[in-house]
Amino acid sequence: MSDKETLDRLVEKYAQLRGEISKVIIGQEQAVESLLLSIFTGGHCLLVGVPGFAKTLLVNTLSKVLGLSFSRIQFTPDLMPSDITGSEILDENRKFRFVKGPVFANILLADEINRTPPKTQSALLEAMQEKKVTVAGHSYELEAPFFVLATQNPIEQEGTYPLPEAQLDRFMLNINMGYPSFDEEVDIVRQTTVDSSKEPVVVLSGNEIVDFQTSIHRMPVPDNVLSYAVALSTSTRPENSGNSIAAKYLSWGAGPRASQYLVMGAKTLAAFKGKYSPDREDVEGVAAEVLRHRLVRNYYAEAEGVSTDSIIEELKKSIK
Repeated sequence: MSDKETLDRLVEKYAQLRGEISKVIIGQEQAVESLLLSIFTGGHCLLVGVPGFAKTLLVNTLSKVLGLSFSRIQFTPDLMPSDITGSEILDENRKFRFVKGPVFANILLADEINRTPPKTQSALLEAMQEKKVTVAGHSYELEAPFFVLATQNPIEQEGTYPLPEAQLDRFMLNINMGYPSFDEEVDIVRQTTVDSSKEPVVVLSGNEIVDFQTSIHRMPVPDNVLSYAVALSTSTRPENSGNSIAAKYLSWGAGPRASQYLVMGAKTLAAFKGKYSPDREDVEGVAAEVLRHRLVRNYYAEAEGVSTDSIIEELKKSIK
C-alpha cells in the first residue's frame, strides 16, 4: 500500500476512533484530537486537569479502541523506580530472573506523576526516549508502539514535586483539559447516572498504528513550513534580541526538540484533515500544546498575570 493510500485510510480510521471514543467521553474534543495526534506521531502526552475531568477514563478508553495493552501506575511519594521498571528476583533455582514492571505495556498511564520524587520520576526517562529499560546492566526493549500518558492536577500542590525539565521536554504535548459546557455536563450526568451499555469497539491494532506512523514520518514538508516551525521555536528564547515578548516575559525558551515536535505534530494534524503535506496553519494548530510546558515565565510575567498561552499567541503573530 502506498503512503497516499495509507494516509487516505488514516482519515477514515480517525473518524471511526473519534466516534468510538465519543460513546464514553462526552466533550473534550480538543483533548481527544491531541491525544490521537500524539499516538500517531509517536509522542508522549501530559494531561493537565482538575479531578473529575475523565483524564484516566479517556486514556483507558483510548487503549480499548486501539487494541493495545494498558498499564496504570498510581504515582505516590513512596513509589520506587523498580515499581515502574521491574526488578530481578532470586527464583527457586537460586538464579536471578527479571520480573517486568508495568512499564512493559503499549500505553502506560502515569497517574498524578508529580506526586512522586524526582528519583522515581526519572525512571521513566530512558523508557520515554530510548523505548527500552535497563536493570542490573541488562537492557530490555519495550514493545512498539509505546506511549506514556501522564496526568497532573494543576491546583493541588501540597505533597507534589515539580517535574524535572529533562522529563517535561520528553512529553510531546501538554494538554489542558477544561470544564465541559453546560449542555455537555447535562449529557455527562444523564449518561453516568443510569445503566449504560455503550462499549467502544477496537478500531486499530498496534501494527496498523506503526504503519500509519511510518507514512506520517515520510510525509514531505515544504521549506517555508520548516522555517516557520524553527522560527516559532527560536522566538521563545529570551536571548533572541529580535523578540521583545520573550525577552520581557520568559527566563527560558524551547529547545530544538520543540521544533521537531512542531513539524511532526503539523504532519499528523494535516493527515487527519486529509492533506498530504502540512502548512503553516497546521504548525499553529499544535503550537500551544507543544510549547506551553517548555517555556519558563519570569517574575514580570507572573506579576502581570501573563499566561504562557498568551505569550505563545503573541509570538505566532510576530512571525511574518
